[in-house]
Amino acid sequence: MGVEQFITRACTQTVVYWGDPTPDGEFGSAYPEEISCRWEARTEVISDGQGNQIISRARVYVTEDVEEEGWLFLGTLDDLDSDAEEDPMKADSAYKIKRFDKTPSIRGDDFVRIAYL
Repeated sequence: MGVEQFITRACTQTVVYWGDPTPDGEFGSAYPEEISCRWEARTEVISDGQGNQIISRARVYVTEDVEEEGWLFLGTLDDLDSDAEEDPMKADSAYKIKRFDKTPSIRGDDFVRIAYL
């Protein structure tokens, strides 16, 4: 079994994901979607893309690529009200993705994807 298959099996939770919105000041361009994940609530110090140390609230293994500056909410679309579906900043417990890592397997045909919130 490859690394990606193992991660896919371990991803038994659901998150709502909003991609990084366009810089028009509105979230109308970032549509929410549900993806599988494994959400590990943990506080850790990580480095962002500029090398600055930041605090991460969670490490989330996902089964597809996500964008830094996008948002994740542990739950389903049914758990959100209509305002929160349109704007993740209105959802309780939605967090901005501070860093996204995508690491290839040794064979190079699978990936481990981790979002830090």
